[in-house]
Amino acid sequence: MDRVNRIEALTRENPPSLLPPPFLRWFAEKGWQPRAHQLDLLSRVSGGENMLLIAPTGAGKTLAGFLPSLVSLTKRGKIPPGSAFTGIHTLYISPLKALAVDIERNLMKPVGEMGLPIRIENRTGDTPAAKRQRQKLNPPDILLTTPEQLALLLANGEAERFFKNLKYVVLDELHSLVASKRGHLLSLGLARLRRLAPAMQAVGLSATVADPMDLQRWLAPQREREDNHAGLITVSGGARPEISILATEERVPWAGHSAAYAIGDIYRAIGQQKTTLLFVNTRSQAERVFQDLWTVNEDNLPIALHHGSLDVGQRRKVEAAMSENRLRAVVATSTLDLGIDWGDVDMVVHVGAPKGASRLAQRIGRANHRMDEPSRAILVPANRFEVMECQAALDANYIGAQDTPPVGRGALDVLAQHVLGMACAAPFDPLVLYEEITSAAPYADLSWETFERVIDFVATGGYALRTYERYAKIRKTAEGLWRVSNPQIAQQYRLNVGTIVESPMLNVRMVKHNARGNRSSPGRGGMSLGKVEENFVEMLSPGDTFLFSGKVLRFEGIRESECLVSQGYKLDPKVPAYNGGKFPLSTYLAQQVRKMLADPTRHATLPDQVRDWLALQKDLSMLPKEDELLIETFPRGSRHYMVIYAFEGRLAHQTLGMLLTRRLDRAGLKPLGFVATDYSLAVWGLEDLGAAFATGRPLLADLFDEDMLGDDLEAWLNESFLLKRTFRTCAVIAGLIDQRHPGKEKSGRQVTVSADLIYDVLRSHEPDHILLEATRNDASSGLLEIERLGDMLARIKGHITHRPLEQISPLAVPVMLEIGRESVNGDAQDFLLAEAADDLFDEAMATAARAG
Repeated sequence: MDRVNRIEALTRENPPSLLPPPFLRWFAEKGWQPRAHQLDLLSRVSGGENMLLIAPTGAGKTLAGFLPSLVSLTKRGKIPPGSAFTGIHTLYISPLKALAVDIERNLMKPVGEMGLPIRIENRTGDTPAAKRQRQKLNPPDILLTTPEQLALLLANGEAERFFKNLKYVVLDELHSLVASKRGHLLSLGLARLRRLAPAMQAVGLSATVADPMDLQRWLAPQREREDNHAGLITVSGGARPEISILATEERVPWAGHSAAYAIGDIYRAIGQQKTTLLFVNTRSQAERVFQDLWTVNEDNLPIALHHGSLDVGQRRKVEAAMSENRLRAVVATSTLDLGIDWGDVDMVVHVGAPKGASRLAQRIGRANHRMDEPSRAILVPANRFEVMECQAALDANYIGAQDTPPVGRGALDVLAQHVLGMACAAPFDPLVLYEEITSAAPYADLSWETFERVIDFVATGGYALRTYERYAKIRKTAEGLWRVSNPQIAQQYRLNVGTIVESPMLNVRMVKHNARGNRSSPGRGGMSLGKVEENFVEMLSPGDTFLFSGKVLRFEGIRESECLVSQGYKLDPKVPAYNGGKFPLSTYLAQQVRKMLADPTRHATLPDQVRDWLALQKDLSMLPKEDELLIETFPRGSRHYMVIYAFEGRLAHQTLGMLLTRRLDRAGLKPLGFVATDYSLAVWGLEDLGAAFATGRPLLADLFDEDMLGDDLEAWLNESFLLKRTFRTCAVIAGLIDQRHPGKEKSGRQVTVSADLIYDVLRSHEPDHILLEATRNDASSGLLEIERLGDMLARIKGHITHRPLEQISPLAVPVMLEIGRESVNGDAQDFLLAEAADDLFDEAMATAARAG
């Protein structure tokens, strides 16, 4: 009787036109009530709106996003055998393969329980080719896929037939897609879908968004002189998360990223829960934490590892074990950031600072996955600065602050790839394609001139390359349409589609010496020393020294896929090797850390170790003010040091270090090198930097003037290999260089050689080439953080404080520990760091004693 009453009550509250009887029965049998935002979304989408739903984890976003599709398909009914071809009804786009698989599993359950006549399948890079081919001939009602697979489907000659009946596109975890090149490619795909199925509607789902209007515009077609955007439903409330910073009796390190000091505490926390998810920021950290946990795993708890480099079969086994609650803990990277519903995760442990408030909120949401129960999380800072960053992230989470990046302007290399894909599908009219492309939010401001340059690039490779037939990917027909040059081009496109280009490793090789002891010309290599990440080497200029394989090496250059070096002898290593987190510190968290340092009343929330550290800093020097740039100078040994507390993240600090050393060198101050962390920058040299600044040679205002982002930046870029390596990525995405060919794949070395040759040709003969423009845009926004650095230089203008010291300050210890740091595996690294920290701390304490 209760079940009948519940159904009658649901029927009264939800007219049959909104929820059909099978849905009412299903909710009643579960003892559930449809949430208000689920019905609101269903009503507004059914009324023809594009919609964005922002809701906390556990609020039923996925069901809300699919309700319009499930209701529409239920009303349509099963298509009778022998009917005309019917394309897919709903397209679900996921940023992760694992998420698409997880959604299929979880969506099939209610569909089966309601007995709905709906067929659901997923299509990812892991889907067998036979199944993908069958899906084109006999599409499911709902297809769950990724941005790359959508690009492949749209580049097919049957795309119009396949998508002609498309009614809804559901875009999950939208915030994680829109700001990247994957998001740019997806926005172009969405624009094409609107042309193939003009009545199609987009539904975006997200949990963490800084600027909802950014996503609302992204979801709707943009038109000149129109403010077109999707509707918005925001779900507030939900249980407040329970977040704490690890309380430990162990000594929190001054520097480092491993958090090895806390492994015992982490293991005890795992033992107190049924299931724990541990997040780290890099794959190497995941491997290290996983191994450290197994070392102390006396109880043989089932603990697993999950990251993107692992075999897909191994990842699926871990995912299945988690969903069946057979694991006590999983150590994971960003592969599990998003909304996978994995059984009963009791707690999240975040090892290392999260680097962003929104990233922390996203990861914490993996615990409990229920809106009305609090997510529980422990933050484990890897060093003392990270204690403050963790506190800032914790505070941001409680007030709901978000720092997701803006959508940004669409990348030109992605546009070139899309243009080729559209030619593979069918000949296109450039005027029609331009109108379609500019309806996508990231490309709404694309000029016709730039679009023509992209078309010319795809058609010829550009002015300097047009004599080479292999770069002629498309040709113009007599009717003025552009078509693909030959079927092989289309095949190559399908093998190389996508925007994810893995950065290769470079082999470090010594340059041979001749009989007289002189270095031979680069290219004639000697002994191989190992491999180093390319994004580290590309920041070097010839003559820079760095520490690797226990040696101080002098960087000579890059030839093909090798980093050529010679013996550096007694030179100080200019740019030490770095093995830290890959995520940049967000502007918001950096600002909050500055505020925390400048406000003594907030120090009371920090652990005793950190509070005492800051108090000592205040006694011996000063704490950086929120609106000022603190610069400390001090001698140590035979060197003179300058430490700059900018708090703008490692990438911006590395760029600042490169430019500052050039200026100091011109001033005759003989800089030897620099090292950067997320929080500060240390520069050292042979001359007394403090005395030079005190006498105004140079003036600090001139040294940190915004004009360093002009000629100095241009000169450094021309000398470094960074642009050449960034160009390779752009060339691969744009289709100028193919990584894969039928039956074989190009080696990283082959790709690099091809890219380097083309880059040199274009710089010499066509410096305004569209791909060189794309390369500079990428370098400025991503690898160099030019805009962020420019904002900082403008902010501190007239607000620079110089503190000359006799010895190192406590706040300078962490960045000083990074100087000459060698990567040592295992506990030895932490021991060496602790030993060095003790020495530096003793110096600081000696200074305090003398001052007292």
